[in-house]
Amino acid sequence: MSSSISRQLVLWLAVPLMLLALCGALVHYFNNVAPGMIASDRRLKSATNAFMARLVVDRRTVSLDAAADGKPALAPANSVDFSVRDQTGKLLLGDEHIPAVAIADAAAQMSAVLQLEGRSLRALTTRFDTSAGILIVTAVDLAGGSEPAARYGLMSTLLWDFVQLDITLVLVWFGIQLGLRPMKKLREEIARRSALDLRPIDESSVPREIAPVVVTLNRLFQMLRTSVQSQQQFIANTAHQLRTPITGMQAQLDILAAEPAAAPIKNRVATLQEAIRQLAHSANQLLTLARADPAINVVSKNQRVSLKTIAEEVIAKFFDRALLARIDLGAEVQPATLEADPSLLDDMLSNLVDNALKYTPAGGTVTVITGERGAKAFIAVEDSGPGIPESERERVKQRFYRLPNSPGHGSGLGLAIVAEIAGLYGASLVIESGAGGVGTRVSLQFT
Repeated sequence: MSSSISRQLVLWLAVPLMLLALCGALVHYFNNVAPGMIASDRRLKSATNAFMARLVVDRRTVSLDAAADGKPALAPANSVDFSVRDQTGKLLLGDEHIPAVAIADAAAQMSAVLQLEGRSLRALTTRFDTSAGILIVTAVDLAGGSEPAARYGLMSTLLWDFVQLDITLVLVWFGIQLGLRPMKKLREEIARRSALDLRPIDESSVPREIAPVVVTLNRLFQMLRTSVQSQQQFIANTAHQLRTPITGMQAQLDILAAEPAAAPIKNRVATLQEAIRQLAHSANQLLTLARADPAINVVSKNQRVSLKTIAEEVIAKFFDRALLARIDLGAEVQPATLEADPSLLDDMLSNLVDNALKYTPAGGTVTVITGERGAKAFIAVEDSGPGIPESERERVKQRFYRLPNSPGHGSGLGLAIVAEIAGLYGASLVIESGAGGVGTRVSLQFT
């Protein structure tokens, strides 16, 4: 499965932008959150040292020496608050609102966040041995900011960074879609073209980034046009080279058959005449099949064609043959038009009528029908012949395939030619039984 350019571009942008958002959050942390925490820890350590320097322990009593006598000054009461507890958590000195902090035996100091009067504040707990036993001193920084508030600010910044990232990626996605519109337009233009359309693409209407692709496509189209024109010229020359000698042979045989001296070999001459007619018919069918090939008709010049007119011309062409074979060749033609090559439509309908006359016994009927269904042209040929078994209806469309025990010496190209021309114009070819389940009805519905 092919990958999407727009999806790849968004993914390539998403990873670095996400890293930038994380880096921005780290910068915010180290510039706004970390300095406050470091300053608070330093203030607590300094205040704790000053407090412990003035702490007086006398057996079971603990007091605070307020005299200056060269000791470090205590932190202001509105800046740092203290509590002193024994190992059991009993308050010995200080603020009773400061909760007890459990500290491991091996730890001397521990930083923590405590809840005091509805505020989350940083605290430093110190454990030391005295004559009165183990004391736990907790200092709470009242002057520092709220720890959760700092974390909330960090998370808010990080969240906003990711919201901005999402919005940026959405805008980038829409920008990419708008930027790729010329490529989509080019793709749709090529997709809308049929195999018949090899016109060069306008290079002035495409961006510079895809101009080389368009130039290459136009070069390919030109090569195809040249190749197709060469093939068409070859077919035209081949048709002339085949038809001219075959026509001459037919004329000479007709003259020979009329000579009295040819009477003893009249049957042989008649056999030769039939073989020459069959050869001419097969050559014409092969040339028609070649002209119906989509690879050759990519530069055919279609025009508005009346199916009614084509049907009337074909019926007129086969009328004498039908009369000699005592077959009623009729028409039920209604006006219908489509864009096509009239010579190919003539060949297609001629093959259908030729097949129908070939397999319909004397006294039978062959009817050519044209009209429109749902504003789309259709054409059909119905006969009262032996019909085509349902199991064989797909196989008879193959080249050189004939039904077992078929009369005559056909080449098996008639319906193959019809199928090729139908495919050239996107028509659906349906073979079914005729009226009342008798004979065959071959119909083509054009789109």
